[in-house]
Amino acid sequence: MSAKKHVVILGGGVGGLEAANLLSRNSRIKVTLVDQNSVHIWKPALHEFASGTIGHRGNLFAFTELAKRFGFEFIQTTMENIDRSTKTVQLKNGLTLQYDQLVVALGARANDFGTPGAKENSLFLNSLADATVIHDRFRDLLIQAQKTNTAVQMSIVGGGATGVQLAAELCQAIDTTPGLGEAARRRLLKPTLIEALPRLLAAFPERVSAEAKAELERLGFNVITNGMVSEVGTDHIALKDGRTIPADFRIWAAGVQASAATALFGDLELSRGGQLMVTPTLQTTQDPAIFAIGDCARMDENPVAPTAQAARQQGRYIGRVAIPRLVAGKAVPPFVYNDRGSVVSLAHYNAWGMWPSKKDFGGHGLGARFARFIHEGLFRQHQMGLSGIFRMVCATLSEHLRPNNPGLIGKITGKAKKEV
Repeated sequence: MSAKKHVVILGGGVGGLEAANLLSRNSRIKVTLVDQNSVHIWKPALHEFASGTIGHRGNLFAFTELAKRFGFEFIQTTMENIDRSTKTVQLKNGLTLQYDQLVVALGARANDFGTPGAKENSLFLNSLADATVIHDRFRDLLIQAQKTNTAVQMSIVGGGATGVQLAAELCQAIDTTPGLGEAARRRLLKPTLIEALPRLLAAFPERVSAEAKAELERLGFNVITNGMVSEVGTDHIALKDGRTIPADFRIWAAGVQASAATALFGDLELSRGGQLMVTPTLQTTQDPAIFAIGDCARMDENPVAPTAQAARQQGRYIGRVAIPRLVAGKAVPPFVYNDRGSVVSLAHYNAWGMWPSKKDFGGHGLGARFARFIHEGLFRQHQMGLSGIFRMVCATLSEHLRPNNPGLIGKITGKAKKEV
């Protein structure tokens, strides 16, 4: 029997992990997954981790456990260099991996567009570590606000799904914390959301944009559209039209660009946003042994939006079709994206969805409940695939039956009392 083909996957996000799980079932293939983190998370839930409205227990998945369950090798480190001539990847822990096929699934990060002060004076939401920093800073500022009776001036830059959902979740975090609630939120938080485009949630129909804006304004947000940021300072955000927004808590949630690590593939074709350019079979345009999927990849023809839905479908295509057929010496058909619609949820306040036909639903009543159900259901489906139905049910019940959110309990009211 011939030796197994070695597939190295860089990045254990939604797409990379999906590919690893499926390829590991193929008796002709050995899989090694490389990720800098020890745990996998459902990245679309990062804003909930940042607010503390969901906890870590049951919602984080250790790569070592996943590797044992699904049969791949896991190495916790990052890539340092690649030699395409010898098909080797050098890792920062000193190891060198030989590959037959390499799958790059390094994800994306927010794009500050070179705005002065943005990188130095803003918090970003690209990883679980970022979410923890935002959560801790938010909690500490609220404690201070209680002691001084001075509102936290919070500004979020970016009116896409990440910024809008984070804005709502941070409000819910206060509303559901014992001893606080809506009245305390309106007293302790002075929030602003800044979007450069004419409307929020530009990927959704205009009705959804208008209703989301109105919902945030009902929560007390000053929503600024057509707001081009010219500078981020240590205590303010300056706009190009001359306005200055006081801000002691600044979060940058605008724009998308590929992971900085794609620069290590500089001799391959990259997009303006640093994404690896790929063919319809998701192979890089200059090296068919290297595949790229998810937010770090881009096709010239029929480009796919940087969403978890797309990354998952690409991971399944890699794991079920592209590499198995390549290893078997068969022709590889092109990847076909199946748009299944999208949803956006403003915590427990409101939610909307959009069918593949681009027709929207939600915004009130049963429609909003249905959109929230779908929003959570996508995560629970992913969770069940990784941990099994029993653990998924336990985690879901824990989230819904707990009387209040896990992130701020005793950390605001309790800690404040101790410090006074």
